[in-house]
Amino acid sequence: MAESQAKGRGLSRRFLLSGATALTLTGIAGCGRKDEPRTPAAPNAPPAPSGPPEGSLEWAVQGPWRSAEDRARDTFRHPMETLRFYGLQPKMAVVEFWPGSGWYTEILAPYLTKGGGTYVAALFPEGPTADPAQAVLNAAFRTRFSSDRKLYGEPQFSVFGAASGPVTTLGTADLCLFMRTLHGWMAAGIAEKAFADAFAALRPGGVLGIEQHRLAPAQDQDPVAANGYVQEAFVRQLAAEAGFVFVEAYEINANPKDTKDHPFGVDTLAPTRLTAPRGQPADPTFDRAKYEAIGESDRMTLKFRKPE
Repeated sequence: MAESQAKGRGLSRRFLLSGATALTLTGIAGCGRKDEPRTPAAPNAPPAPSGPPEGSLEWAVQGPWRSAEDRARDTFRHPMETLRFYGLQPKMAVVEFWPGSGWYTEILAPYLTKGGGTYVAALFPEGPTADPAQAVLNAAFRTRFSSDRKLYGEPQFSVFGAASGPVTTLGTADLCLFMRTLHGWMAAGIAEKAFADAFAALRPGGVLGIEQHRLAPAQDQDPVAANGYVQEAFVRQLAAEAGFVFVEAYEINANPKDTKDHPFGVDTLAPTRLTAPRGQPADPTFDRAKYEAIGESDRMTLKFRKPE
């Protein structure tokens, strides 16, 4: 269509101008056209990629295999920022102590599988004297994360407890994680052992990352942390006694709304939401509005390093 319009313009000029001049102008006009048709796009061109690249940490955090309930907690737990703060890299060997039901495992295992790294879960103690509830969690965890090798790879399983041996081959881990577990170890009298076992597992220069419910400095530290809260200074002391060097603190998981004086300790808050002492029936008359407004607990996020 553009070509026919150009020809029409050339004919008009030839009626108005003399023969030689008209031919010259018509040639110039034809050479200067900018309305040539564009080359059509390839019919089977692949669609532009959407979402983060497969294998990236963003991809693992946004993974559709994570439940809506777990992903809703990202607002309080900030997994991507927290793991980056600890220095997570795709080829690392990572040991998570007491991963519970696997909230972080759903992120770590796919990420490390794609990157060529290794994920080690140091589960609850096992054997005849094991806590029945913890035994159930261990069994569910093993089944769940052994069921999809394409996604989760081949996680390694060990145990951590009062009588457990090394959580992995000594001196091979790049990163060990204590994610909201320290109060449980204080109650069981094995907090010092946890730090010692992590120190032994890490290579020189390896990192220990800790996320823990934080007690206010002015509040007295319960030796067994019955309410779930631990003073940051106490955590640093335990780490130093085990040989770790403090690197940095990060306030990404802080929550100034948390008053830390709840009737059933930290488990009054989400996600546990107790309305009665643990082991007793739920109280349907308990008013949860105040605690829902707080959200999840105030948490310290600390990074330590094993000396070179």
